[in-house]
Amino acid sequence: MSQPETRDPAWAYAHCEALVREGDPDRWYASLYAPAEKRPHLHALAAFSLEVARVREAVSSPMPGELRLQWWRDALQGEARGDVRAHPVAAALDDTLVKARLPRQPLVDLIDARVFDLYDDPMPSTTDLEGYCGETASCLIRLGSLILADGSEPGGAAAAGHAGVAYAVTGLLRALPWHARSGQVYLPADVLNAHGVTREDIVAGRGGPGLLGACADMRALVRRHLAAYAAERATIASVAAPAFLPVAMVEGYLARMERPGYDPLASVVEVPNWRRIWRLWRAARSVK
Repeated sequence: MSQPETRDPAWAYAHCEALVREGDPDRWYASLYAPAEKRPHLHALAAFSLEVARVREAVSSPMPGELRLQWWRDALQGEARGDVRAHPVAAALDDTLVKARLPRQPLVDLIDARVFDLYDDPMPSTTDLEGYCGETASCLIRLGSLILADGSEPGGAAAAGHAGVAYAVTGLLRALPWHARSGQVYLPADVLNAHGVTREDIVAGRGGPGLLGACADMRALVRRHLAAYAAERATIASVAAPAFLPVAMVEGYLARMERPGYDPLASVVEVPNWRRIWRLWRAARSVK
């Protein structure tokens, strides 16, 4: 990697966009409704989120994962060793934080929340799950809103909280088959206990009526947050609307989980790109 490349933010932002387009298509397509000059900063945020979300996949045990997350904390706080800007996502993120005048602490909190991913413990409670989703997905929506508002207050802080929880819980339900195979359980223990399901059942691939009931409860939780988000939408400045667009995908994903034959541990909950584009286009038109 040549030194001039590491100093060129265009190189770093191009890397982030490619990463997001491949790994987070909902956010990538939604970013197309943002002004062109804002998109690189939205891609940098989403790419950072992907990087820290994938730490568990890249390590063999929690300790190396903790070290990787600590590197990101240090990078955000200007304490990392070596040339942080040689890492394209770190370089683009740092450039975004400076140019958009974003606070760094929410991203440190996001990293702290992602420590949970490194271990096999079940999520303790529904409240803990909502907090985890708030510090990860809601954080991205809120910071995206600040980028789009160009320094002015975009409103919608409560809306971002509810939208992020709805979107993130839906994503965790979609990812349940993969998480179960790797020993991760994000379904909260209080919900599992109410349906007589254990972590061991899930990681062993045993579903049944109990798990179906627990997933139904989680979809009900998503819809409560969607309703709360809808009640707060009027507080969102129109310029910030693209940051919220991925939430338009949630109802479609939930509907697929409610089809006959849905198996939480085996069914792939996905939509073709044409339908994703159509849903986001329709949502974008509704806020104009």
